[in-house]
Amino acid sequence: MSSNDSSISRERRKAMIRQYKETPKTMGVYAIRNTRNSKVYVAASRDIPARFNRHRMDLKRNADRASALQLDWNTSGADAFEFEILEQLEPLDDQGYDPSEDLEILEQLWLEKLEPYGERGYNVRPSTD
Repeated sequence: MSSNDSSISRERRKAMIRQYKETPKTMGVYAIRNTRNSKVYVAASRDIPARFNRHRMDLKRNADRASALQLDWNTSGADAFEFEILEQLEPLDDQGYDPSEDLEILEQLWLEKLEPYGERGYNVRPSTD
C-alpha cells in the first residue's frame, strides 16, 4: 500500500468516526422482558442499541448488575428474553441540550406504569426514606 493509499484510509476513517459521533443516538426507555415468566427490567439510556449490546455482553459474562435478571438469564437462557424500546426521546435541536432530566422523568413514568419490582420484574424498588 502506498503512502497515498494510507492517507486516504486515514481520512476515510476520520470521516466515518465524525459521522458516527454526529449521528443522533436512539435514546429513551427500554425493557428487557422474560417471555417465560413475564418479568421485566426497565431503564433509560442515551444510546439504547449500545446499552442493549452492553446488557447482552454482561449477561453472557455473568456480570449484569441486575442480579435477579442475571439469575433468570442463567436459568432460562438468552432465547427467553426480548429487548424492546418502550419510548423513544427525540433530541431537541438545541446543541447544548442535555437529555438527562427528560430521560429520568420518562424512566420514572414507565416504572410507575409497569411496576417492575418483586414478582413483576427485575428492578429494585426505590427506598421511601
